[in-house]
Amino acid sequence: MHPFRTAVENRDHAAIEALLAEDVVFTSPVAFRPYPGKAITAAILRGVMRVFTDFTYVREIGSDDGRDHALVFTAKVGDMEINGCDFLHLDEEGRIDDFMVMVRPLSAAQALSAAMGAQFDRIKEEAFAASAAGTAPEGER
Repeated sequence: MHPFRTAVENRDHAAIEALLAEDVVFTSPVAFRPYPGKAITAAILRGVMRVFTDFTYVREIGSDDGRDHALVFTAKVGDMEINGCDFLHLDEEGRIDDFMVMVRPLSAAQALSAAMGAQFDRIKEEAFAASAAGTAPEGER
């Protein structure tokens, strides 16, 4: 089992953040532009963990060289069922430097977009605080 999967399943924010490279790029299923950087990516992932309920990884697929992983999941956003996949690429140190998420169906992606939009002011504040302090927000370590 990939350490990121373990960290998410344990809701271990510190472990999740420790697995991210400083220059990680997060590509959202509901935003046009990717988000570069560890602070914003960690804050987005905390936001997703607040929005998703009944989150479960159902399958894990890895490349032969161990640097690419696909983690298939199910969850709920409100009362909408969502299926998705986290695509991870690891750098030379084994940290996630590319993180792309895809989800379906469209109605659930729209619900996710609305729920994350409601979280985004908090996400930006957390990312700014973490960037300024060089750490995760208090209570999220």
